Amino acid sequence: MDLAHARWRKPRRSQGEGNCVEVADGVSGVVPVRDSKAPDGPALVFPLTAFGSFVSAVRRGEFGDRA
Repeated sequence: MDLAHARWRKPRRSQGEGNCVEVADGVSGVVPVRDSKAPDGPALVFPLTAFGSFVSAVRRGEFGDRA
């Protein structure tokens, strides 16, 4: 998948510490995710529905609190 022209963004809750992931908007049916510290590195690509389920689980606290 060519992501050369993807529009990457950090989450709104990013603390600016550099320890973030970025997601690309506007890629049909999937959500590409990459490490913000390595923008030229690889990206993981998740089906839109799976990523939505993951985000919902995080919001419900299913993975515990941050340490």
